[in-house]
Amino acid sequence: MADDVLTTGIARHGAARLPSVDVDSFNVELKDDDGGFLGDRACKGAFRKILDDLRKPLKKNGDDPLGDRAAKKISKSELDAALSGEDIGAAAVVHGAIEEFASELAYVTSRILKLKSWTDTQRIVVGGGFRQSRVGELAIARTDILLKAQGFEVDLLPIRFDPDEAGLIGCLHLAPSWIFEGHDSILAVDIGGTNIRCGLVETRWKKAQDLSKAAVWHAELWRHADDEPTREGAVKRMVKMLKELIAEADKEGLKLAPFIGIACPGVINEDGSIAKGAQNLPGNWESSKFNLPASLVEAIPQIGDHDTAVVMHNDGVVQGLSEVPFMQDVEHWGVLTIGTGLGNARFTNRRKEDKKDKKKD
Repeated sequence: MADDVLTTGIARHGAARLPSVDVDSFNVELKDDDGGFLGDRACKGAFRKILDDLRKPLKKNGDDPLGDRAAKKISKSELDAALSGEDIGAAAVVHGAIEEFASELAYVTSRILKLKSWTDTQRIVVGGGFRQSRVGELAIARTDILLKAQGFEVDLLPIRFDPDEAGLIGCLHLAPSWIFEGHDSILAVDIGGTNIRCGLVETRWKKAQDLSKAAVWHAELWRHADDEPTREGAVKRMVKMLKELIAEADKEGLKLAPFIGIACPGVINEDGSIAKGAQNLPGNWESSKFNLPASLVEAIPQIGDHDTAVVMHNDGVVQGLSEVPFMQDVEHWGVLTIGTGLGNARFTNRRKEDKKDKKKD
């Protein structure tokens, strides 16, 4: 019972109701006609495959303007440079890949928008690693045009924060409001299939109580895919990173809240276990015997003089939550994260009058 209080008493993991929004849907996995996942048609790997397919006839003639390397070996910055470089052929190939990928993304997005839980979506922000490039931004803009041409009244735009930071900043919106009155920062963890990022996020609540001025004060990145650790090894490394951040916060005199927000792939159960979708993480994170929030509370039982509270949610949801302060002019909005797969979540803003209405009642 003590663990339940510490890890879920502040809020439920994977909750549908959060302080600022209701989560209408997340981690939808639609199937394609061939039985595969529809999102695989619009992930980072799909773009690379499109690019390689366009280059095949050029390679036969020995005049591939992008050289001999496979697309996965070509960096985002190199592709961006090809777009604006003097080699018109290279720019044309990249533009062609953008166009084909945008068509795929528009199709996948249109299927998602037809779901009941996505009805009346007015805006979608796109995050994930693919967004961190000019190529990604152009693909998003082109997809927006294609969707509007198909009659969808929705705006598609790149996520505001750097996707690496959005997953950390979004953790603020998992926390209850009382945290911000007495503390100026929280710990956040963003877990991915390749990297684990731990950060210390400044709320800057006194400058903007809607958290629009929040920023990552410091973050540590561990590329776990290179080390291929066990599940227990990954948790141990995560704890080490968090303890180092706690020490830094103490050294700098920051008022660190006794709260850790976690963005994690998959469907998150109320008790902090993972139902599915964590197959790219090291070891079996979907085991009924494994509970990451409880493991962190056990390793870091207190932050300052207070018991540690941990709240975990789906990584796509958390990345989307970073946009909450900038989505107050719409009611229904969503997020797509283009990375190893295609993450998704749909939100409905909670009425600001809720508290006032309760007082009247």
